[in-house]
Amino acid sequence: MEREQQPDSFRSGNGTSCGKFILIGEHSVVFGHPAIAIPLLGVTMHAQVHREAVEPWFSSEVYDGPLAALPDQLAGIQGALAATLEALGESTEGLSITLESDVPVERGMGSSAASAGAIIRALFDYHRREASADQLFELVQVAERIAHGSPSGLDAVATSARAPVHFHQGTFADLDITLSGAVVIADTGIRGGTRHTVAALRARHAATPTEVEPDLERLAALTNDASRCLRDNNLIELGTIFDQAHAALSRLGVSSHELDHLVTSARRHGAVGAKMTGGGAGGCMLALCDSVDSAQRVAKGLRSDGAERTWIHTFDAHNNSALPPYNDGEVLS
Repeated sequence: MEREQQPDSFRSGNGTSCGKFILIGEHSVVFGHPAIAIPLLGVTMHAQVHREAVEPWFSSEVYDGPLAALPDQLAGIQGALAATLEALGESTEGLSITLESDVPVERGMGSSAASAGAIIRALFDYHRREASADQLFELVQVAERIAHGSPSGLDAVATSARAPVHFHQGTFADLDITLSGAVVIADTGIRGGTRHTVAALRARHAATPTEVEPDLERLAALTNDASRCLRDNNLIELGTIFDQAHAALSRLGVSSHELDHLVTSARRHGAVGAKMTGGGAGGCMLALCDSVDSAQRVAKGLRSDGAERTWIHTFDAHNNSALPPYNDGEVLS
């Protein structure tokens, strides 16, 4: 859809957020257990806001058209936008929003939270106001509730973070990491189904709690063990934890044939451990590797075995945020 270009207004607002991956604790976090998420500082979402003397407009890779006609896919953004403008005491009159993203959609990498966060920041920046951390969190959660139903809040926190995040029952803290090695993130090429898998697991838990609780408790224990491994640089044990977590998530019914296939592939190509990440039913998986060289070999093997795209994340990226971002076989900060 095209429109007549108009000159920008005298000022603009800008906001940036980042992607994330859940290291461990997905799904169990929804039931009050801990989880660990890692911000992907080199995978960004950027929003720019200005006002024009034309109808309100939204421009992104997903949709380019009138703001009033946002598709259902962007209902979360629409909700967060309305809540943010209400908080600011402003309207959509003449509003123009441009969203540029490196974060893939519906892959468990926080695209909905990152989109909302970037737009909210841009709106506050445009109006020369600052959102508190709590205010930003609550506004992003507006989008997350629409997109995912009953979100834990982990994505809202992690896509705004600089350091790895330990999240538990609504509270979060930065994690110190001394871990060496790297993680390969591999995309199955299939859109994940977070809203569906969360709802299905909730229903199963309500119907047969004795079947579900043991694996949720197991994931909670593994998350606590993973925190220790990150702190103590115990890569081998963390790899075993990855394998055990994936087994528990598979028993909970949130994995998929494609995820299981890539997990097996990663181990075959030399990963220390591997697991799905995020909501499941598609999306991405993680392969833990003992070096960047090993990660590059695993990433190549995963792509040859069907992964649509891979990223490599080094843990020391959080000690040096100036590391350059790369993808598909190179190091990603």
